[in-house]
Amino acid sequence: MAIHISALKRARQNEKRRVRNLHVETTVKSAVKKVRSAVEAKDVDGAQKALAKAIPMIQRANSKGIYHKNTSSRRSPT
Repeated sequence: MAIHISALKRARQNEKRRVRNLHVETTVKSAVKKVRSAVEAKDVDGAQKALAKAIPMIQRANSKGIYHKNTSSRRSPT
């Protein structure tokens, strides 16, 4: 465990960020999964709606640094 005050603070910050990033990552994964399941079910309208929700989530994860730019580019069609 860290000894210095600054190291303790850094550990607290890292844990907060880890939890926040995990939440965003799982939310994006769920959105992508909804799109893929709608495409497999050949539900055009549902797939378009799910895709319209998933793309901003992917872009937001990219802008926050949770996803690398190539990862977000690969996962989003635009």
